[in-house]
Amino acid sequence: MRDYYKILGVRQNATLAEIKRAYREKAKILHPDVAGTSERQELFNEVTQAYRVLSDSRQRSIFNESFFMRGGAGRSGEREFNYYEWLSNRTDDESRAKLIFYTLMHHREDEAVAEFKRMQMSRTDFSLKKWFTREDFMDYGYILAEELCIRAEYYDAMILLEQIIQTEHSYHYFYIFFPEVVSFTLNILHRNIDGVIADELAIDVYERALELRFGDKEDAFFLRKMGDEYKRLGDLATSSICYRESEKLLR
Repeated sequence: MRDYYKILGVRQNATLAEIKRAYREKAKILHPDVAGTSERQELFNEVTQAYRVLSDSRQRSIFNESFFMRGGAGRSGEREFNYYEWLSNRTDDESRAKLIFYTLMHHREDEAVAEFKRMQMSRTDFSLKKWFTREDFMDYGYILAEELCIRAEYYDAMILLEQIIQTEHSYHYFYIFFPEVVSFTLNILHRNIDGVIADELAIDVYERALELRFGDKEDAFFLRKMGDEYKRLGDLATSSICYRESEKLLR
């Protein structure tokens, strides 16, 4: 496998702007309309391919893992690029999101969970979904939700599962496995929310659950639980509304 960073003449931690600039400079010299020879054509094709890979965040991530983490750079005598270290030293949301899934898939589950929780608390608009294909987000997101539940981080798990289920409704990916996702989510909602997490967070979870199309019976359950939560918080008026709405769904 060719080293695309070397082909473009950029550092392994080059920014997108640096990659674009390097490509433009080489393309001016090697473009067939300027150079004309078959040798230059081949070089131009290599530069173009390198640019296509390194300018796309997903393809660049795959290249980094396959080339550097499997020793591609080591054979040339260069210092092996440490993708984990590179991600760890970056503070942008995309790198932190990729670090979460990278550690999750490299047997560093505790680190993945800790980083996810840290980003959720420190960046109100942080989203894993933004930086991955729908398939990758749904696969890795579900695995991360399982790890969060193992560590009793039920609220954070539900935030992820909500996004996964909503994505499945608009884009079928899990297909025959979706009932397993639904069962896992409902198990958390029935067993690990009421009396386990703070009342305010529990209300938020049940409100989100009402949007996930689980059916009237489950929605009645969520409303009844919301009524219990509001009652404990001293909001008897809202509690009564929730109880009444729950009863309507069961008629």
